[in-house]
Amino acid sequence: MIRLEIVANQSVEENILDAFIYEKVGKYYTKFSNIYGVGTSGPRMGDAVWPEENFALVIWCEEEEARGILRAVEFVKRKFPDEGIKVFGLPPAIKQTPASTKQTSAEPSETEPPAVTETKAAETGAATPAESPVIKPSAETSAM
Repeated sequence: MIRLEIVANQSVEENILDAFIYEKVGKYYTKFSNIYGVGTSGPRMGDAVWPEENFALVIWCEEEEARGILRAVEFVKRKFPDEGIKVFGLPPAIKQTPASTKQTSAEPSETEPPAVTETKAAETGAATPAESPVIKPSAETSAM
């Protein structure tokens, strides 16, 4: 399963949900309304100075559905390029080795790759597993 988070201006909420219907995806989601923050599209604070607000959708889905969701969101982004629409994907949880089978030495086994810790990643500049991309855009969506 893949977790997708979509954060967008409230003005395009209906468009995104309509695009989900068209792609036959996103039937199950959690919605957060009245989201405030500052992104690359500028502040959204819901006040007199920056009156716009965002919303967010969190969706857990399989990879095939995630691709449909990305197509739907890319369609809306093309239609409304200045509305601040972002999609974030997280990989599934990393399976932990049970405590009874953990190695006692600091050396990795020959059958198991060494774990990349956040500290080691920071030292080497490598990405941690949580930073690794899950979904690669198709040729049609990467042309955006």
